[in-house]
Amino acid sequence: MADGTTHFSRRNLLFAGGAVAAGLTAGGLSWALGTGAGDGADAQLDDIPKATGPKAGAFDMRTGAQLLPQAPLFNTTGPQSFAFDDTNGQVYVLQTVEGGIRLDDEEEPVDSGDRKTSGDMCVTRLSSSGKMLGHMYLRGFGHGISCGVEPTGPRTYIWVEGRADAESGYGRTVVRVPFKDGSVLDSSHDSVRHFDPVPGSTEVSPALDLPGGRVLVSHEEEGVHRFSVYAMADFLAGRFEAAQVLRAGVQVKQEEWFQGCALYGDHVYVLTGGPYTGKDGDNPRKSGGNTYVSAIDVRTGKAQGRHHVTVAPDLVYREPEGIAVAMAGGRPALCVGFSVKTQDRRELALYRFTA
Repeated sequence: MADGTTHFSRRNLLFAGGAVAAGLTAGGLSWALGTGAGDGADAQLDDIPKATGPKAGAFDMRTGAQLLPQAPLFNTTGPQSFAFDDTNGQVYVLQTVEGGIRLDDEEEPVDSGDRKTSGDMCVTRLSSSGKMLGHMYLRGFGHGISCGVEPTGPRTYIWVEGRADAESGYGRTVVRVPFKDGSVLDSSHDSVRHFDPVPGSTEVSPALDLPGGRVLVSHEEEGVHRFSVYAMADFLAGRFEAAQVLRAGVQVKQEEWFQGCALYGDHVYVLTGGPYTGKDGDNPRKSGGNTYVSAIDVRTGKAQGRHHVTVAPDLVYREPEGIAVAMAGGRPALCVGFSVKTQDRRELALYRFTA
C-alpha cells in the first residue's frame, strides 16, 4: 500500500526482535494465553501499567454506552466473538455448540466437551435490536476467538478459523464461507477453502477491516502470539506477504485472558480479561473487573493506550467476549461484548466507544 505507512514484515521483526516486543510490553499488553499458567517467564504484577489515559488508539474509552441489550443466541452457550454487517444492520455471533444436540448425520447427541475439542460452532445472526434472524452450524472449525463478516451483494461471507486441532479445538487456518440459514457445514467439506498464511501456526483466528480492505490474523507461532495484517485482495489470491507483523505481550501472574482482536485505521485493538470471581477471588465485582482494551500502532509496533473497561459493572457474570468495530452511519465505534448469565443460558450484551 503506497500510503506512507511503515510496513513490518516477519523478517523485519526478527531483526528488530526485542525492541518491538519491549515496546508492546511497556505499553501494557501483558496477558496469559492458552489454558495454563507458568508457560514461560512471568512478569511482576507491579510491572503491569494501569490505564494510560482516556484513549485506546483512536477511541475515547470514557464514551461507553449500551449498543445492544442482553440478547439470547440460538444455542444456550456463551458468545465467543461477534462481527457487524453494517450494510444490512446485522450482527453475527459465534459460540460453541451446546451439549446434547444431534445435528444432521449424527447418530446421537454430542456432549459439550466433545463439541469444544472438535471445534463445533454455532453462528447466530441478529438484527441491530437483538432479534434472532437465523443460524448455521460449523463443525470442526474452531473456538471462535474472533471473526469477520463480509457482505457482498446477495451473500454474506463469514470469516472464521478452520481445521480445528483435534486436541485443543482451536483453528489452524482461516476460512471464508457463505452464511446459509439453517445449514450444517463441515470444515473438511470440499466447498471450504482453507487459507494458511503462516503454516504450522496454532490458535489462528481472523478479523476484518473492511474500510481499509485488510485482514487481521491472530496466531501463535512457536509459542509466541502474533498479529499479522494482510491486504484482503492479496489474502484471497493466496499471497501471504504480511504488510505488518506484531508480537503480542508477555504472560503475567494475574491472568487476563485473550478475548479477541480487531483492526481499524492505524491500530490493532486487543480485548483481555475474565469473568467476575467471588469476593475472595482475584477478580471480584468490587474491583471493577479485569477487562482491558489495548491498542497497538501497526506502523511502529508500539502500544498506544491501555484502558480499564468499567462500563456495565452490574451485569451478571460479565465475561468479556469479543471486540469489533461498527461503522453504522459511517462513524466508527469500538464495540466490546460481554457474556451474561441468565437462569438457563448465556446472552450477549454489546457496548460501544466512539472516536
